[in-house]
Amino acid sequence: MTAPDNLAPTPADGVIDWLTNGTRDERFIDDIFAQMCIRLQQAGIPVKRATLHVLINHPQWLGARMMWSDGSREAEIALVDYEVRERPEYIGSAAHEIHDGATELRERLEQDSSLGRKHALYDEMRAKGLTDYVAWPLYHTLGKRHIVTFATDRPGGFDDAHIAGLKKLLPVLALVSEIRIKNRLARTLLETYVGSHAGELILAGATRRGTGTTVRAAIMICDLRDFTKISDNWPRDDVIDLLNDYFDAMSEPIARHGGEILKFIGDGLLAIFPLSSPDACANLLHAVTEARQAMAALNERNSGTGRAPLNYGIGVHVGDVMYGNIGSTSRLDFTVIGPAVNMASRLEALTKTIGKKVLLSRAFAELVEKEFALEHVGRHEVRGFNEPIDLFAYPE
Repeated sequence: MTAPDNLAPTPADGVIDWLTNGTRDERFIDDIFAQMCIRLQQAGIPVKRATLHVLINHPQWLGARMMWSDGSREAEIALVDYEVRERPEYIGSAAHEIHDGATELRERLEQDSSLGRKHALYDEMRAKGLTDYVAWPLYHTLGKRHIVTFATDRPGGFDDAHIAGLKKLLPVLALVSEIRIKNRLARTLLETYVGSHAGELILAGATRRGTGTTVRAAIMICDLRDFTKISDNWPRDDVIDLLNDYFDAMSEPIARHGGEILKFIGDGLLAIFPLSSPDACANLLHAVTEARQAMAALNERNSGTGRAPLNYGIGVHVGDVMYGNIGSTSRLDFTVIGPAVNMASRLEALTKTIGKKVLLSRAFAELVEKEFALEHVGRHEVRGFNEPIDLFAYPE
């Protein structure tokens, strides 16, 4: 009795067994993919080039492409932006055809190019001496489709046994890749919504309400001025664009200098610079300096469209904060609380009345005064605190 095609022995069977049983300790799909291609070669399937294209849930990127080439121990990773589907590199490509519903694409590259598909990718592969190219969808849960491709330089291309082995491999590769991709997606989503450090803690199991730790940190709270007036008078899409531009100007320097944004609150943000870094306070002011420059550039661009300049206030303090899970039994927020956070918030509010864009507490100023020129602006009452405190401005 003849075995069904999907059970018949193929050159890829050993690779399938390795994918199933030998990759449990491998965390990254790009490493698994490169090792898989090397093992396919060792099994007698003449793969010269292979790619894995995956869609990802990321605010900046539509997907990622992992490409392995003969002789390499690793796969190169390239991120793909959301506009790619409007560009010639995608239109008419194998990825385009697979995403449009094709279940298999094969291009015999040895034939006259005038007889085959017209796309720059096929011309590039012919120029590199490749003779055959095949692409398949890789099905994940609920019909989500990714793409895997293989190419060879073997005269005559892949034979029937090679194709049968590669096709037999696909379901196992789909399972192995889905686990790793979803692990990466979970990490990406947590980094996107709660920050990298909080995301690591949550993935490590810090999900119980009321759990947390005490962290000594420099705290920065920033707020956009006159946002209510802007949101009442501007079209909705313009308001969203404005907020995104403002948060880019503020957020990118914070991340660049080691700070972590814990939350966006309407038109404001809360960030911390843990004092586990000896330069945390200085890094905070370096971030403020760059954010000022970015806001000035943004206002200059906006002036060309007749928009009024955006103003903001920043309050900065340093102290111990409780860093952890707070919320209801079913909905938690990973954040910081404590008197130090309240002080930073009060200082941000005082920027309106004192007329300085950046106000610093004495506790913070004492940690940076040797490196930065600060302006003492007197002792001021701070709502919620018993004694007036010395405040300092960070001059323009």
